[in-house]
Amino acid sequence: MTEAAELPPAPEQAREVFGDRFADAVRYAELLAQAGVQRGLIGPREVPRLWERHLLNCAVLSEVVPEGVTVCDVGSGAGLPGIPLALVREDLKITLLEPLLRRTNFLTEVVELLGLDHVTVVRGRAEEVMGKIQPVHVVTARAVAPLDRLATWGVPLLRPYGEMLALKGDAAEEELKSASAALSKLGAVETSILHVGEGVVDPMSTVVRVEVGESPGGVRFAAKRAKAARTGRTRRRR
Repeated sequence: MTEAAELPPAPEQAREVFGDRFADAVRYAELLAQAGVQRGLIGPREVPRLWERHLLNCAVLSEVVPEGVTVCDVGSGAGLPGIPLALVREDLKITLLEPLLRRTNFLTEVVELLGLDHVTVVRGRAEEVMGKIQPVHVVTARAVAPLDRLATWGVPLLRPYGEMLALKGDAAEEELKSASAALSKLGAVETSILHVGEGVVDPMSTVVRVEVGESPGGVRFAAKRAKAARTGRTRRRR
């Protein structure tokens, strides 16, 4: 049996980024390195680079998330970027959305253990929860799917004039170009590529920002959203 990789000590940048929640960030890193690997939520080869490639890479997303908004982390997996974001931004109301039971079990355990009262775990696919969760100001995602497909899941969950923030790699610009037609149909009014985490992560984290207008999801989802809203009102009256 191959010996499990050892989690390296937290870099100095982590103390600065996580502040009062640094001890919780360390605990989360330990959970990822142990239970996360054992349950198949993260590969053992990722353990030596958990801090730089995963926790800090996700935490710096906070630089572009507005103050006091609601956030849905689509396809949250092991909690990336949702949990690092929650650790540095207690002003946010965050929903971790994940369809797989073993992952939602892990997320629930982490949220309870770290006392993240501003975080809710929801099991389900994005297309299934429309009308069941309130539309949010911001949708986040990391390594979930190509941008055009990710947008069909995430954009309809937004409030009017909300934004999707997707952590992407070197191909971000190419993905954005190829997804432009699909994004337009989904109600996107502006797109941009941002680089965050200067002085914290090297290379900096790349974020694709998709801003929507008054109809998130476009015409395609307008009727579906209205139907979901009517269904929700009927259920509440019963």
